[in-house]
Amino acid sequence: MSIVEAYNQWAHQYDSNENKTRDLDRVATQKTLEKYAFKKVLELGCGTGKNTAWLLEQGAEVIGVDFSEGMLEKARGKIQSYKVTFIQADITKEWPAEIPPVDLATCSLTLEHIADLDFVFQQAYQKIQSGGYFFICELHPFKQYVGSKARYDTAEGVRELEVYVHHISAFLQAAKQSGFSLVELEEWFDEPREEQTPPRLLSLVFRK
Repeated sequence: MSIVEAYNQWAHQYDSNENKTRDLDRVATQKTLEKYAFKKVLELGCGTGKNTAWLLEQGAEVIGVDFSEGMLEKARGKIQSYKVTFIQADITKEWPAEIPPVDLATCSLTLEHIADLDFVFQQAYQKIQSGGYFFICELHPFKQYVGSKARYDTAEGVRELEVYVHHISAFLQAAKQSGFSLVELEEWFDEPREEQTPPRLLSLVFRK
């Protein structure tokens, strides 16, 4: 099963099943981005709109992009606003021309499914205005090292999705080569935090 088909299948239960990674991503996104001012946002891998609603509450105009029509169908059903546009597109290919310049691009729980970070960073750099920000929140590579990956339950059992491990240095190198500078890096742990437990998520903010 392709990654697109897997997410189309996952869409009907994505918002309701137990998912610590999804829930912590929401916390990390809000705690990080509440420190920044933005008006126009490109949300890469917007999925069912789990972060879209909050971005809209900040007064932003949002362009949500995802490759899964199943996920986008859920997002469109939940979020109906003149300030949001949802586009189906594969960000591993040339990005649609209708995506306008933005002052913030976000990418959450998406890059683990993409082998080539450089292309995504290069495309993001073209869409983000000078002085704008690129926010990334992904499953921490430390969690990947011990076998964690995107997965969900089906009637036939647990389905694991195809993923790629990106070391912290890989994110930093891709950003630098594209022209971004690092603003902040944070590691996010499950609560209550237990000793010797690796962080669940890695978040980074880059500036153009």
